[in-house]
Amino acid sequence: MSTDDRIGFTGVRSPSFEEFVTAASVRLLTLALLLSGRRRAEAEDLLQDVLERAYRRWPRIIRNGSPEPYVRQMLVNAAVDRGRRLRRRPEAPLSLDAADPTASDQVGQAADRDLLLRALAQLPPRQRAVLVLRYFEDLSEAQTAAAMGCSTGTVKSQASRGLARLRELAGSSDEPDTGHEEDAVGR
Repeated sequence: MSTDDRIGFTGVRSPSFEEFVTAASVRLLTLALLLSGRRRAEAEDLLQDVLERAYRRWPRIIRNGSPEPYVRQMLVNAAVDRGRRLRRRPEAPLSLDAADPTASDQVGQAADRDLLLRALAQLPPRQRAVLVLRYFEDLSEAQTAAAMGCSTGTVKSQASRGLARLRELAGSSDEPDTGHEEDAVGR
């Protein structure tokens, strides 16, 4: 395909598939890792399948504008579909270390992140996808709904259920820590 063939209606040159993969592969792999529950082999397979399908549809994808949101939606849909195909795995309890979870050192932060990612991996694929898109990709409810092909009400309910399940798995309380307990005790 020559450069002239990739010039769209707006007169702006559309990226080739190779240029797109070079520019977006790290971000898409990170998204695939989060959607697959940090199972690297599964994430790589998922991304490879999506990129293969995107390559076959590339002229149609770039005709619609920016290819990254479209490929991201393909990745989310593939992750949810894969989760539906697989039998639900039995839940494994999280082992909480004896370390103080409120520690502000880097080791404590890494442990908290690990706990969160392990808990995220235990969520159903749709809830995981909603939480990843809403809070990692920082999409609005409407954008998340569009990416997943569902209503904003579904996004809200899946996010609510997913966050509640994350709290349960991580062992945190439903009450947010306001830091005012000392004031109430000291009075």
